Amino acid sequence: MAKKSVASLQTGSKRLTKAIKMVKSPKSGAYTFVEAIVDPANVKDFLSKK
Repeated sequence: MAKKSVASLQTGSKRLTKAIKMVKSPKSGAYTFVEAIVDPANVKDFLSKK
């Protein structure tokens, strides 16, 4: 499973990170990408979730 933190985004005084991970579909077996913009402290939590 590929994990990658792509970019640092700044909005006002808050710093955010766009995280992208690959998730394998249980039905078809195909991979899809899930993207989220999260706080840098929560990136590991986002990537570790299934």
